[in-house]
Amino acid sequence: MKSLNLLLIPSLALMISAPALAEFSATPSEAEALAKQAYLYGFPVVEMYKTLYAQAVDKDGPDYKAPFNQIGNTARVFTPKDTAFITPNSDTPYSFVWLDLRAEPQVLTLPAVDGSRYYSTQLIDLYTQNFAYLGTRTTGNKGGHFLVAGPHWKGPKPANVDKVVRSEGDIVYGLYRTQLFDDKDLDKVQQIQQGYKVQPLSEYLKQPAPPAAPAIDWPAPQADMSDSPALFRYLDFMLGFAQPVASETELFKRLAKIDVGPGAAFDEKSLSPEQLAALQRGIEAGKAEFADLKKTKIDTHQLTSGDFFGTREHLKNNYLYRYVGANMGIFGNSAAEANYLGYFTDAKGQPANAAKQNYTLHFKKGELPPAKAFWSLTMYDAKTKLLVDNPLDRYLINSRMLGQLHKDADGGLTLYVQHDSPGTDKVSNWLPAPDGPFYGVLRVYMPGPTLANGQWKLPLLIPTAR
Repeated sequence: MKSLNLLLIPSLALMISAPALAEFSATPSEAEALAKQAYLYGFPVVEMYKTLYAQAVDKDGPDYKAPFNQIGNTARVFTPKDTAFITPNSDTPYSFVWLDLRAEPQVLTLPAVDGSRYYSTQLIDLYTQNFAYLGTRTTGNKGGHFLVAGPHWKGPKPANVDKVVRSEGDIVYGLYRTQLFDDKDLDKVQQIQQGYKVQPLSEYLKQPAPPAAPAIDWPAPQADMSDSPALFRYLDFMLGFAQPVASETELFKRLAKIDVGPGAAFDEKSLSPEQLAALQRGIEAGKAEFADLKKTKIDTHQLTSGDFFGTREHLKNNYLYRYVGANMGIFGNSAAEANYLGYFTDAKGQPANAAKQNYTLHFKKGELPPAKAFWSLTMYDAKTKLLVDNPLDRYLINSRMLGQLHKDADGGLTLYVQHDSPGTDKVSNWLPAPDGPFYGVLRVYMPGPTLANGQWKLPLLIPTAR
């Protein structure tokens, strides 16, 4: 990897004083413990870099969307062919923008939309933390103009801007969701997406543009970048665009001993086999801690998505929780925007596997998911974490489909979760699963209070004979 031009670092003084400039000095036992911390901290950042590179840098790649400070729209629902990030939803066609705020702020314009349609713009920092939202829940459906500024912009709020949103880093990911009612609604969604606009502040105010920021030499991703010591090299690179905050000072004093931190230049090729082995053991220890948390707290629904996604203040520097979010469903919404409830195991505590069992999921009368906007249950292949190809091209069942589903005699709703068709009389309620391990995610957009206070209970997957 070529070293980052010093002009790209927001604060040269901060970079020079950073303790991470020290070279690798940890003993093998120290390196293992520090690598675990650095891995849990850095995994979300590096996973985010993969998406950044695929969507905004690699113009010849299959997942390229648009250059920086321009919106890329996807006027269709996601399918199994979409692989840019894991556990995608297929209810809301996405729009994407990567904002480079080094030279000046950017102004996002949202169009007004009908009050019955949900839409949102989720603003995500380079640590995968959701630091702001625009749209239905926060700013309404009336649209508006919103200025997104980096950490070094000091200007006043322009009179014709509705709100200023400040980012702690110089690069921001804007992820737009526009609710799709049905296949006939795609044209309307596309019209709404065309109303999403991004402009430099100078252009918006019709003023001369400031000097452009220096070009960036983006390092190409490599296959093992999230699972090997190479992760620390990409992390060092990314920290040049989003300096750690004051509460992380002590952490990076420690990580400096393995050459990880702002201003550092980790190079795994310069390390001995013993040092590399120690770092790899630390990475594996981090993975093991996640696996234990998933088995004991996540699969048993003691922790939910609301614990893993949100602002820095919400996460309170819990890097394991931030890691969980990035590992299981990167770019998930904060709890107030949407709640994600996972089906990883069945009612008996066994891993969900449609090669071994069929399953039913029963909602009692009057006990559908409490959503102010809408709810959706989406199926994923547990091996790939992507949508599941199936003969119906059906990847989910959501609240907009209730009129097409057969209700039980008592007014409840039973869904059939399995690989093979349950028969013509039940196919309307069939959520196709892969012929193997799977998981489902129930998304509840703008959840009602009965979900947050625990009054509403999640129904469990009931295994039946295949």
